Amino acid sequence: MLPRVKIQFTNGALGGVEPSADSVGGLICSGVAVSGKLALNTVYILYKLDDLTVLGITKNSTDKNAFLYKTVKEFYAEAGDGAELWLMVVSQSVKASEMVDKTEDYATKLLKEANGRIRFLITAFNPSNSYTSSTTQGIEADVIKAVTNAQALGEWVTEDLYAPIFTIIEGREYDASKVTSLPDLTERTDNRVCVLIGDTVSGSKGSAVGILGGRIAKCSVQRHIGRVGDGSLKAEEVYIGNLTPKQADVETLNNKGYITFRTFTGKSGYFFTDDSLATGYSDDYRSIARRRTIDKAYRVVYDIMLEHVNDEISVTDEGELTAPMCKAWEQEVISGIYNSMTINGELGVDTSDASDKGVKCYIDRQQKVLATNKIEMNVQVKPYGYAKYIDINLGFVVTEE
Repeated sequence: MLPRVKIQFTNGALGGVEPSADSVGGLICSGVAVSGKLALNTVYILYKLDDLTVLGITKNSTDKNAFLYKTVKEFYAEAGDGAELWLMVVSQSVKASEMVDKTEDYATKLLKEANGRIRFLITAFNPSNSYTSSTTQGIEADVIKAVTNAQALGEWVTEDLYAPIFTIIEGREYDASKVTSLPDLTERTDNRVCVLIGDTVSGSKGSAVGILGGRIAKCSVQRHIGRVGDGSLKAEEVYIGNLTPKQADVETLNNKGYITFRTFTGKSGYFFTDDSLATGYSDDYRSIARRRTIDKAYRVVYDIMLEHVNDEISVTDEGELTAPMCKAWEQEVISGIYNSMTINGELGVDTSDASDKGVKCYIDRQQKVLATNKIEMNVQVKPYGYAKYIDINLGFVVTEE
């Protein structure tokens, strides 16, 4: 071999990760089939509003799928072109509670065909004129049933498909005169469901779930959807029933755990009141931002540890885990979450502590893996706090002589 200099490229030192699908949503919406173009109970993928044209859906107000067009239009007004939205159109006879029923072949089919890409699900119900509803509690009774079913769906897809989601439900037929009778969502434990009240059409029976879904798709996982610094929503007008947000009892809706719209003095446009899920204040996962953060960590840890299933494990003389093996797995999880989340600003860190990576992982060495073939590990990620309430003491400066 002739004398020479040989240089080889190394790879992997930067810890790069594949782009995540954090903003991928799913939409199940009432509609009507379009011959040769749109079939019911079939899965489609959209990336922009114009993709509806291929399915025979137009902006024409007389189009039988005008409601679907409105929902998708409002989604992309917020999310922007390029956002991935998995769509299934179902018959107008299918209620919202049935759309998310895990025993039915609607949401389950959509989620399975998406193969884990969907992070959140939107339901939009547009019944036929013959539909009758019950609003004795100030909201369509099927809404509450849909919340229960959507929670069960979220738990199923997490436990069986390892692809956690949360669901947006319309707060249909909200009756402002019965606000005191409205079911209190903070008394529930459904931390994979949120309910939106309010629409871009005055007197609408539905909700502008496209706007909420679009804002979620636009935001990184740790970002609060009501962050004023991100600007107002892309809606010229919004209503809560027949009232504007300034006229409506927004505070009661918020206190009962519903998401709705609000305004701020000195700011133009509309904003979301909060990002509450249908659960109590003591629930660690009662907000969309916290739900998205922990769900992303779940997916990262699952992908990492899946590679270790049926690995050979060195053990001590006592049949317990070895320290080097535990340390290696701990560091693998920490590095994975750090590279996927922390460096993207999705986890909180103490900037005064150089060792803080926003995640901790610990494996107890004294597990009898030789006898049980089971390993348990503890992973903790650090979320952000949110400046929801800012109290300021303001006064004059008085200089005493």
